Amino acid sequence: MVPSEPLHLERLQEFAQVEIGFTEKRFQEPLVQSAQHLALQLGESCEIVLLGSIATGKYLDTLASIFGDRLRFPAEFAGRGDMSRGGLLLRCVTEQRELTYVSLSSGARHGNRPPKLPRLRP
Repeated sequence: MVPSEPLHLERLQEFAQVEIGFTEKRFQEPLVQSAQHLALQLGESCEIVLLGSIATGKYLDTLASIFGDRLRFPAEFAGRGDMSRGGLLLRCVTEQRELTYVSLSSGARHGNRPPKLPRLRP
């Protein structure tokens, strides 16, 4: 989809029918095409930061095969689930603090669960 295309409920329901997995062509093919297109546009010197899950290979392996060592992720994501990663990102924006980006080859993708984040004050 192009960013300007409106997203309606029917389209979301179509998306929900596609399994997110390495063997699912309806997921894999658009991911590969988009990543390859992006890689060509960015050039070799640009780093790509993945802000999603780093624990599973369902899209990480595909992106790593295209971007190689240019693919980075926040080191602070290791051991965190979806909600914790989102909470961490919100806190970093509020504090104007950048995360530490590491390559797949040098960063730990798995780890012990970090302590719960402190509650945000209103």
